[in-house]
Amino acid sequence: MFAGESIFLLPFLLARIFRPTFLAVFEINNFELGALYSTYGIIALLSYLYGGTLADRYAPRKLMATALLLTAAGGFVLALYPSYTVLQLLYGYWGFSTIFLFWAAMIKATRSWGGHEKQGRAFGFLEGGRGIVAASIGAAGVLIFALLLPEQVKTASFAERQNAFRAVIYFTTFLIIAIAVLIYFFLTEENESPKLPHRETHSWKHIVNVMRLPSVGLLIIIVLCAYVGYKVTDILSLYAAEVMHFHEVDAAKVGSYQMYLRPIVCVSIGFFADRSSSSIWLIRGFIVLLLGACLFASGLVNAPLSGLFILSVVITGIGTYGLRTLYFAAVQEGGIPYAVTGTAVGIISLVGYTPDIFMGPLMGLLLDNNPGITGHQLVFAVLAGFALVGATAAYFFQKLGAKN
Repeated sequence: MFAGESIFLLPFLLARIFRPTFLAVFEINNFELGALYSTYGIIALLSYLYGGTLADRYAPRKLMATALLLTAAGGFVLALYPSYTVLQLLYGYWGFSTIFLFWAAMIKATRSWGGHEKQGRAFGFLEGGRGIVAASIGAAGVLIFALLLPEQVKTASFAERQNAFRAVIYFTTFLIIAIAVLIYFFLTEENESPKLPHRETHSWKHIVNVMRLPSVGLLIIIVLCAYVGYKVTDILSLYAAEVMHFHEVDAAKVGSYQMYLRPIVCVSIGFFADRSSSSIWLIRGFIVLLLGACLFASGLVNAPLSGLFILSVVITGIGTYGLRTLYFAAVQEGGIPYAVTGTAVGIISLVGYTPDIFMGPLMGLLLDNNPGITGHQLVFAVLAGFALVGATAAYFFQKLGAKN
């Protein structure tokens, strides 16, 4: 739980919670931040596939601890407020460090922990625990940031904002290092299954055979559409600042507080899914996400209707986090053999996480070229389209799961 969230704190969580501040202190706009995410996504895509095959060979604790330490090293570079070119290189580096050794190893370890009958609960606790970690670290970061700013936040100078945010970066970096040490010494391996031979996991024939599994194609679409929803949560703090007219600290609190939904939603959905099926709850999750997206896209969520804003954030969060809980819990329902879990996760992630490449620049273009609420409406209209496609794919996956 700690490792699964801390690996993404530096490249994603800080910018999600502190988006207005992040843009200001690094002197970049929404499109440039989106381009950084694209750089990350391109390298990550190359890392998913072969990182997946590694997870079918090596112990998770070694892969995950190494990845955490490599990621934390980038925090010391970020704290220097480097040029935009260096930021691009840094995000490319993070695309490798957070994915190649880490992602498939974590998913496979969780699937092993869940066994045959508790996949929903296993991934529910993973995502819920990650949510608690994200919310707690986010709240601590906001507290540190607020304490280091003057009482009148809006009067803070550029240097004061940079110094306050640098403290948040260092706090996050040292926390990741501590978690890497804990993972290396305390993540047990007693339930590890035998590893596939090197030749099998690294052959194209093996990868192509896994690609041919019918459930893999549907899970690719499901993950892609659900992940678009998760990427759109990046702009909720910006929405609070630009549309609802919250100041920086309050806007950051919106980004932090909506993460408290995550543990409640994830653990609850995990239990419900084990009592019926993951696919049924995937369909319901996309319907809820569609509702939240339509509320924001309608233009009704505007100042001073803060109550409607919070309600819309909650609905969108329930859909987003519910889907994140289940799309890998559904691997078992899809009939994918445990021995090739790492490879399957790598293939699904290869396409499923492409929003890391295109959603950042797309949201940046829509927001920068359509100031105010209009740009945000367009972003959520895009999300509504993806939610509709995802619900359709989940419906067909449910039919396939019933056959399996």
